[in-house]
Amino acid sequence: MQITLSDANKMIEAAYLESARLGLKPLAVVVLDAGGHVKAFQRQDGASMMRFEIACGKAYGAVACGVGSRWLDAQAEGRPHFLEGLSNVSGGKIVPVPGGVLVKTSKGDVIGAVGITGDVSDNDEAAAIAGIEAAGFIADAG
Repeated sequence: MQITLSDANKMIEAAYLESARLGLKPLAVVVLDAGGHVKAFQRQDGASMMRFEIACGKAYGAVACGVGSRWLDAQAEGRPHFLEGLSNVSGGKIVPVPGGVLVKTSKGDVIGAVGITGDVSDNDEAAAIAGIEAAGFIADAG
């Protein structure tokens, strides 16, 4: 199973609905497939620059390590050398803060990740989880 463009667009739409419900700042949302390739991306009006890179970095880190970026955030504090090495081997592509959430099937297979940025990391993560679940998948924030 893989994420279709329709699935990705549903995740983004649902994430924006959750953002509106929570009254969040303008967000950028990216959906990556299991290989770390962009399936879909949208940036709300008013979202600041670099949001694509930050959202991608959150999702990319999740897919690359097979865990949600909340786990990476915890590792940055407890094992900073690990995160420094991970950043180096990834070419600086990983952003180790909450907001990168794995997309899993009901069988537990990782088929991609959603990365969101624009508000505080906990809110970014909440919107990602809402988007993933609304599209019928399992969210793993780490």
